Amino acid sequence: MTVYGYHEQPDVLEFDTEVVDSRPGAIMLARSLLHPGGGGQVSDRARVTFGNGVAAIVDVSLEAGRYWHVLDSALEVSGPVHVTIDSAHRLRVAQLHTDTHILNALVFRHFDGALVTGAQIAADGTARMDFDLPEVDNDALRRLEPELNEVIRAALPVQASYVSAAEASATPGLIRSAAVAPPPTADGRIRIIEIEGLDRQACGGTHLSNTAESGAVRIVKVENKGRHNRRIRLALANPA
Repeated sequence: MTVYGYHEQPDVLEFDTEVVDSRPGAIMLARSLLHPGGGGQVSDRARVTFGNGVAAIVDVSLEAGRYWHVLDSALEVSGPVHVTIDSAHRLRVAQLHTDTHILNALVFRHFDGALVTGAQIAADGTARMDFDLPEVDNDALRRLEPELNEVIRAALPVQASYVSAAEASATPGLIRSAAVAPPPTADGRIRIIEIEGLDRQACGGTHLSNTAESGAVRIVKVENKGRHNRRIRLALANPA
């Protein structure tokens, strides 16, 4: 799990940098504070201002170990640039990502440590999580909505820290995915997101500073996906 610029400076939404490589419709930056997404989360979006124009960054793509910032047109950009991150988009994604952590914690607590088998956080104020819950009635999962919103309203602090990869593997409940474990940083650490008094698990994504920054969510649908999986679809009640 890379220590992204976002991890170190989550509140900085504008910055100056240089284009170090380019091709039509994509640029590589000397430094970037955009979160590239991954693990089911969409990347940040931004506006880039350069010598003779403005373009939108619509995606951040990892290719051969390097991050390309994908533009909305086939422009060729070089030299110094100013980048302004789309704050509304980041907030929406961070709200949903924090909400999925809360949902994950409640499912883990109420259903015998059930693991996540897949997740997707979209840009439109919706998300879905899949859990290994072969014997659980779908109505029991729908009934989590009031408790989910109670936790959101409680304004629980959300904080990030790091532990060694060995500690993460040895601590029950820190790694919740049945499919993949988050990769370590270059110095062998795993990023941990803690929702005070509720949840502590490995994650590299964007999050709120407290749960009440989300506002209410709805469980819009619970579906059977194969023999074992239950898919829970969430939506922000009032997306930004």
